[in-house]
Amino acid sequence: MAAQKINEALEHIAKAEKYLKTGFLKWKPDYDSAATEYGKAAVAFKNAKQFDQAREACLREAEAHENNKAVPVTIALQEMHRLPEAVQLIEKASMMYLENGTPDTAAIALERAGKLIENVSPEKAVQLYQQAASVFENEERLRQALEMLGKASRLLVRGRRLDEAALSLQKEKSIYKEIENYPTCYKKTIAQVLVHLHRNDYVAAERCVRESYSIPGFNGSEDCAALEQLLEGYDQQDQDQVSEVCNSPLFKYMDNDYAKLGLTLVVPGGGIKKKSPNTGQDKARGPAAAGSHADEEEDEYSGGLC
Repeated sequence: MAAQKINEALEHIAKAEKYLKTGFLKWKPDYDSAATEYGKAAVAFKNAKQFDQAREACLREAEAHENNKAVPVTIALQEMHRLPEAVQLIEKASMMYLENGTPDTAAIALERAGKLIENVSPEKAVQLYQQAASVFENEERLRQALEMLGKASRLLVRGRRLDEAALSLQKEKSIYKEIENYPTCYKKTIAQVLVHLHRNDYVAAERCVRESYSIPGFNGSEDCAALEQLLEGYDQQDQDQVSEVCNSPLFKYMDNDYAKLGLTLVVPGGGIKKKSPNTGQDKARGPAAAGSHADEEEDEYSGGLC
């Protein structure tokens, strides 16, 4: 039975590859038909318990749909329900890779699964990216681990899962510090502070900056000065000052998800510090006018309250 299903799957793979070939009379690959054949191959491989090949067939099916820009929206939506199944197969295959002593392949498979499912289920994509990061970190491939953690952090921010995002960013910053990439540590500190302030946790934001003073070069850097100004404005409920910092190039040119946090940051109460109406008039009329105003107030109550 298994051998029959495997042969059936291989026939579908061969047909799919034939649909993708181009020639003198066929200028464009038939991605739609190829995707259908890859889908059938994936089912056959799965029934034969050949999960590694099933995973690969599912990936090829997804890639064929991605390449087929003319695919109707209805068909694309119909295919979406297959993605969780494909991801499940990839996870199972990645476990087999780990058991067989090929962790790098396992991590790459998890990353590809994350990319596939990201638009359909960001929560699942976060989990897959974190799993891939863990595998890379265990193999001491820290740069690859950071790439996966970065994707997870951005998705968490996008989904407003800010408590988890704060922890993910802290993990990123710790590894960047370990590999002595200090300038990126500064950027992660900015991201952390924005996340904490959106969580309405000023204490955590301030502590984050205070702890970063131990990072070489942070104290006295442009990033440090901007964060101190941001925290001061937030603490004093000065929306003007907060907006000025968050609209600076240092904040605006961060990753899009973090830049949005800055642009939407509102101080507690949402108020703007306003000057008293008399202050501006007195400044315009000079010290004498200010003194006259003070005298008027004094005269008003010179006879007592009665």
